[in-house]
Amino acid sequence: MSTTRDVIIQSERFDQAAAFYRDVLGFQPTVENERLVGFETGSFQLFVEPGSRPGAVFDIEFDDLAAAKRLLLAHGCTIVDEDPSYPRCHVRDPHGLLFNIAER
Repeated sequence: MSTTRDVIIQSERFDQAAAFYRDVLGFQPTVENERLVGFETGSFQLFVEPGSRPGAVFDIEFDDLAAAKRLLLAHGCTIVDEDPSYPRCHVRDPHGLLFNIAER
């Protein structure tokens, strides 16, 4: 398991959120498409997605995603959502923090 430098947020105002981080804060886009805009901030990479989930999502990669899900569920985590078309899973830990878990 290892963490990445990625922090993900969702916004119902996707275009406006992307414009804020690009134009107001001056972050340089590294990825731009209709589902995601990524910015290099220096210390971390910020990704903005369309959606309505509040708060930041931190990214953790595992060697075996299925084993990681079993481990986390056995220790009080809950699956918030999964997208079978993209090998990732959002998990909330027992303390309320939201993680994006993916396979390396």
